[in-house]
Amino acid sequence: MKPLLNSISVLLLLLSFGTVKAEVKLPSIFSNHMVLQRNQQNPIWGKASAGEKVTVVINGQKHKTSTDESGNWKVKLAPMQAGGPYVLTVQGKNKITFKDVLIGEVWVCAGQSNMQWSVVNSNHSEVELAAANYPNIRLFSVPLVATPELQTTIADTTWYACTPKSIPEFSAPGYFFGIKLYQALGIPIGLINASWGSSSLETWVPRDAMEKTNDYSELLEDWDLAVKEFTDEKLVEVTKKYEAWEAAGKPGKKMPPPRDIRIGQNRPANAFNGVINPILGYGIKGTIWCQGESNVGRSFQTRTLFPLLINSWRERWGQGDFPFYWIQLADFGEAKEQPSESNWAEHREAQTQSLSIPKTGEVVTFDLGEERDIHYRDKQTVGNRLVRHALANEYGYKMEASSPRYLSMEKKQGAIIITFDHIDKGLYAFDNEVVKGFAIAGEDQKFEWATAKIISKNQIEVAAGNIKNPVAVRYGWANNPEINLYDFNGLPVTSFRTDDWKVSTQNAKKASRRY
Repeated sequence: MKPLLNSISVLLLLLSFGTVKAEVKLPSIFSNHMVLQRNQQNPIWGKASAGEKVTVVINGQKHKTSTDESGNWKVKLAPMQAGGPYVLTVQGKNKITFKDVLIGEVWVCAGQSNMQWSVVNSNHSEVELAAANYPNIRLFSVPLVATPELQTTIADTTWYACTPKSIPEFSAPGYFFGIKLYQALGIPIGLINASWGSSSLETWVPRDAMEKTNDYSELLEDWDLAVKEFTDEKLVEVTKKYEAWEAAGKPGKKMPPPRDIRIGQNRPANAFNGVINPILGYGIKGTIWCQGESNVGRSFQTRTLFPLLINSWRERWGQGDFPFYWIQLADFGEAKEQPSESNWAEHREAQTQSLSIPKTGEVVTFDLGEERDIHYRDKQTVGNRLVRHALANEYGYKMEASSPRYLSMEKKQGAIIITFDHIDKGLYAFDNEVVKGFAIAGEDQKFEWATAKIISKNQIEVAAGNIKNPVAVRYGWANNPEINLYDFNGLPVTSFRTDDWKVSTQNAKKASRRY
């Protein structure tokens, strides 16, 4: 009988291990100190063994469910008003307790390096860090994982309170947006940082969303070929070349550090799969976004790819058309003496055109950048301009949120009259009576710098003596334009062009890969 008893003992032991593995679990986005979005149903989900009963309790609510055959479960909390702290418990065969849970406003902060840019590296960081004692502002940084496979979990991490010690490396635009929101609303704020330096626009878009349209077939096919060619041996090869260049004192053209493009933050859908998909469905108010530098070579493509990102996120999040506000490309690079083509201006135009999507907003920043550094440090002004959109559109504050934008043009006796909308208190030329940044062209499509003057609250007259019959005007149309036209709220006029002539990136379909 001993062999039979031993077999039974082994079986019971294996079953006990299986029970331990099947304990109720939740993704890391749920933790102590988290903020749940107020005034809406919030999904709570996780894993357990198949058929296991799960109970979720918070603030007098009790929700019961059972897992499906794959062990998945989900409940939706009833809407709650701002407040806390509360305790949230999840009971299955085991019990998980989350403490210090607040109810407030939750925003996702996503994009590339100018969203990822840290508080400690921004202007007046010593002052900002000394004052960063906001225990009711809670922060969560999603681990940065790039993968071609959809992920549902992320590495263990946790929500934490904003303190001078915890905030230094957090997203500066996100933080400065968050503190103004907190100061205005006086309720808990949750900020989820999901930004990644040097990431491309397409890496944040679901692969199947891009495949449903023929607009990105060249991009995807080119990447598929590149990934196929990029073997482990290729990675060793490019690493050796980089190390040899470093050992030689870094002569000649700068080389980028070697990276595996297969699991990098430029391959289409990689960042969506590893960073966004694991938090999809977590209750949020909206998203703030800053990205573009990695796509300026394909700015025209951004006209469709950026709206695809916004719409695909909204569809998969399952919360309807949540607010989506973005920071436009700032100025960067050497200023040009004469009007010229600009892929940065083309990218700003593509971003502005995306405002046709409902519940979106744009922050104009081409007055804040630095010629020699793509990472400008005045993130406080960015935060102020961002929060205008949220306060005006989501929270009922009466203020103008949008920069003035081109509305129409009218030819008049050798000049062109430009009319703007989103004018609140009128236009003014900052620091100089001369309005800077306008260029004008005739039918030959050759632009010259123009003389511009404010003629009414919302109009500018533009002319150039050498052009007797002007047909088109451009404003701020450069990588690093010299501009000074604002409204009296301190919001810069959005760059624009009145023509629809072919631009430099119009036929660019593929990414430039570095390896």
